Amino acid sequence: ASVGSAFATTTTLFSSSIIFCFDRENVLIATTAAAIGAASAYLYFNKTSTMTRPKGSSVEVAEGDRKYLIGGNWKCNGTVEANEALIKTFNEAGPIPSNCEVVVCSTFIHLSQLLSSLREDVGVGGQNCGNNAGKGAFTGEIAAFQLKDLGCTWVIIGHSERREGFGMVGEPSDLCAAKCKIAIDAGLNVMFAIGEKKEERESGKTMEVCASQLEPLAKALDAKDWEKVAIAYEPVWAIGTGLTATPEMAQDTHADIRKWISDNVSPEIAKATRIQYGGSMKGKNAKDLLAQPDIDGGLIGGASLTEDFFNVVNGVPK
Repeated sequence: ASVGSAFATTTTLFSSSIIFCFDRENVLIATTAAAIGAASAYLYFNKTSTMTRPKGSSVEVAEGDRKYLIGGNWKCNGTVEANEALIKTFNEAGPIPSNCEVVVCSTFIHLSQLLSSLREDVGVGGQNCGNNAGKGAFTGEIAAFQLKDLGCTWVIIGHSERREGFGMVGEPSDLCAAKCKIAIDAGLNVMFAIGEKKEERESGKTMEVCASQLEPLAKALDAKDWEKVAIAYEPVWAIGTGLTATPEMAQDTHADIRKWISDNVSPEIAKATRIQYGGSMKGKNAKDLLAQPDIDGGLIGGASLTEDFFNVVNGVPK
């Protein structure tokens, strides 16, 4: 059989969980399909399909100085089946306010699923990228240029879970800054996460910590690069704990971050840069948080895995 017919046969039979191998070439293809699993096969065939994403819809509202940015971080959650249901919910969630940009960041293996079936007015991004600008011997890494090639427009860099590590060495601030620059050079936008731990806030070191995470970034980027960066302030003590900074507490820190950017980068960049809040924002508290003058959106964890994500989207000031 030809390579083309082999792929056709493998596609058809894989979907029914049966694989027949007709010759040596087909054996290789079938074995590969079995090895990578149903999820990866789904991604491959959707990547090469001509499926068109639903268009979505928008409602016109007054624009402010900065467009709100609501990012969903699915973390290490999701299956093909569960994602299909959630994507359907998002696709049917109604119009997105015109003053709001929405992005969903899934696991790497589910990105093609989003890029083939999620409404097209919602951007798709990765949750991390490698420190390698090009291809090569970087086993297990996903490069920024590969995310861009797949169709992603965003990536999260510097999330506290990666800075801290989970059974592995965490990522230092210099590395996070270098990865941010690589992602920007590859054509991606970056949600660059910073934030302090509970003991650091209680000892009055919130801005000292945030500044230490921003300093390498300021050194790595030029003025033009900042157009592709949003700062995601995520107090570590509020991530996934149900604890949330009061709107006033969050506003104070966001204002301090904006002042730091003004003093250490430029006032113009500080005014233009979006600063998201990422400490357990959900539908019931989004409106009050987003009403603060220096809170320009959210990086949403748990709530992005449910229909509540669009309650956050609809919480942006109109």
